[in-house]
This record gives sequence, C-alpha cells and structure tokens, in this order.
Amino acid sequence: MSNAETIIRTQLARQVAHWTSAGSRLERLDDLVAPAAWQSLERYLGLSLRKHLAGVVAQLNREGGSLQAALDAARTIAQLSAVARQLLRFRRRYIRVETTLDFFADAINTRTNPALSGYLRACDTLAQRSMSQLLDQLGKPTPPVLTYIDKGIGASILKAGLRLWDATSINPVAAIKITRHNLYRPTALIHEAGHMVAHITGWNAELAGALYNTLAGAPTPIANAWSSWASEIAADAYAFVHTGYASVAALNDVLSGGERLVFRYRSGDPHPVGYIRLLLGVTMCRRSFGAGPWDDMARVWLGQYPLRRAPQGTGALLEASQPLLAEIADMTLHQPLQAFNGRSLTDLINPERVKPQTLLALEKRLGSALFTSMHWIWTEALRLLALTGLRLATPSEQKTETLKQQEEWMLRLGGAMQAA
Repeated sequence: MSNAETIIRTQLARQVAHWTSAGSRLERLDDLVAPAAWQSLERYLGLSLRKHLAGVVAQLNREGGSLQAALDAARTIAQLSAVARQLLRFRRRYIRVETTLDFFADAINTRTNPALSGYLRACDTLAQRSMSQLLDQLGKPTPPVLTYIDKGIGASILKAGLRLWDATSINPVAAIKITRHNLYRPTALIHEAGHMVAHITGWNAELAGALYNTLAGAPTPIANAWSSWASEIAADAYAFVHTGYASVAALNDVLSGGERLVFRYRSGDPHPVGYIRLLLGVTMCRRSFGAGPWDDMARVWLGQYPLRRAPQGTGALLEASQPLLAEIADMTLHQPLQAFNGRSLTDLINPERVKPQTLLALEKRLGSALFTSMHWIWTEALRLLALTGLRLATPSEQKTETLKQQEEWMLRLGGAMQAA
C-alpha cells in the first residue's frame, strides 16, 4: 500500500471508528429514556416502542458493520474512495436515526414526574378510546397512542404508519403533542386523534370533494378554500361529536390571539381562517343542540373581531362564507361517506351523548361516583372530558372544584391504565 493510500486509510479509519462507535452507543436506550419514564408507559406500548427503536438502531449498526468491513477490505485508492462515499451515507443515516430516537426519548421523558405521567396515560386512553369507538365500527384497527407534553399554543400529531426520519422504519404509534396550557382540558387531543382516523379511513379526500360539491353554487374561490380546509374541518367535527361544546370553547381560547391571528389567511394552509373556523364550531353546536352558551360566545366573537378589520380579500371570503355555515356543518356531520362504509359521522358517534342537557343529567344521576368510581371513569372517560369542559366553559362559581375533579379523575384514569 502506497504512502497516499495509507494516509487516506488513516483518516477514514478514524472517522469510521467515530461514527460506528456513536451508532453502537445508541443501543443503550436507557441512556436516552429514564427508567421511570419507560415504566410509566402502558406495558404493551412500552414494549412495542422499545422493540421498534431497538430495531432501528440494529439496522444502523448492521450498516456500520458493512462500512467497517469495506474499510478493512479496501486496498486501492478507488476502493478507499468508495468507502468514503459509504461513510457519508452512514453519517446521514446516523443523524436520521438519532433524530428518530431523540423524538421518542423527548416524548417519553415528559413522563418522569409521577403526576404528569398519570395525566399523560389518561390522555393516551382518551385518544385511543375516541378512535376505537369509530374504527371498531368500520372493522379497522386502532393504533396505540403516545401522548407527550410540550410548549406552545396548538397540539399536533405524528401519525402512526408514516415513515420516520431514519427513512427505513414506519411509526408504530400515534404520537400526539398536548400543550401544557391545555393539559387539564385536552379536547385538542381528540382533534389530533381525528387526524389519525381521517388518515386511516380516507375521510379527508372524500370530505374535500363533498365540500366542493356542496358549495358548487358559491363562487369558485369560496368552494376551493373550504375544500382545501377539509382535513382541519374533519378533525374539528370529530372533536365536536366526542366532546361537544367543550371542544368549541377550547378552540375559541386557542384562536383568540388578536386580529392578526384571527383573520390570518395563507394560501395552502389547511387551517380555516380562525374567524370562520370558530363560527363553524358554533354552528355545529346550534345545529346539533339548539340554543345555548355558544350563542353568547358567537356574539362576543363577532363584537371583538368585526369583519371590517379583516384584510380586504380575506374579509370578502369570510363574509361570503357566513351564510353557508349551516350547510357546511350539516354536510360534515350528517352526509353518508364511503370512508365510513356509507354512514355519516353522527351515525358512528352520536353528538346527542355530549349535549349539555345529556351530560348534566348523567352527572345528576351518578353524582360523585361519576368522578370517583373506576367503573364510571373507565366507561365514560370521553363524556367526563366533555362534561368538565362544559362546566369550565359556562358561568359557574364551582370552577375551582371542577378543575380539582378534572385532575382527580384523569389521575385515576391514568393509574388504571398503568395497572392494566
């Protein structure tokens, strides 16, 4: 081997040793996730994630072994150049694998606090229960859910079944971010679960077409805009049928961030303009429940954000959309869809179950047992979320007590999940 080849080989050997060693260290998953955080996961979820992440790292290290073998066998400058190219590919793969591991490690490590891990286990259950209530009726499997807490205003989801950053593995869980400010009224969690259901069933594409057809008599820009918002409309409707007015009230508090946010319209953004999105939620309440506290919410909203303050083009879109809201709400909630095997959303999940009068009657009938009995907490978890959200969103002198009840039943639900 010539002096030039020796010099090149020495440089490559150092780098190969560095990156393959770094890959080997990723096998120690307990260095990434605190043992207490692993233990806070429901057993099946924890085992599934460990197995998945271990498989991702094992594949990386097999590639590292191939890289080392190629270096050992290289004798010519051409062969060493091929090793250099292989090394670059391995570096990129390492970064992608590290990104995958760091995402799940950060998510799981939000559970190191016992109380917080209890709330998040409860959120796992709420999201998964909402999905199974619909997907079971369609004969489709429900993915496991990993919720985690993070900063910010809005929730988000990394859907199960999508390819992860490492580019070789498929996400085994629906990973849902819940924001810290909404942890005690996590209706946004159900919205994100709705995105997962829409992905599994093909709801978004069908709803987009149905929205466009419903608005065929409106100007084309109106129909195009509403059709482009289908994915968020679906998730909002899904949260509504599961949690009723509580989801609309929580949405109000997230969207009400000043005129710039309320009237923001960006082409290609799947989120409806906040102004009209809130009014669609109010319309779903009116069409499903009649008159109620959502009417006062709408009056305040319209007074706080008069359309004359919207940018000219956006204002015209919003003004033309308002008379269409009842038609849009009825179609979204009640039109049979192929995605739902010829049934409508409300055929599968009846919003009457979360009508305020129904929820208050449930509370009156069961009394304190509704919040303390594990049977009722397990059976009625989603309606408990709707009930406490309703009470927090309407005038009451018992908001402190309601928040305390919310914390307690979520911790009980989370504890039950761990025991199971």
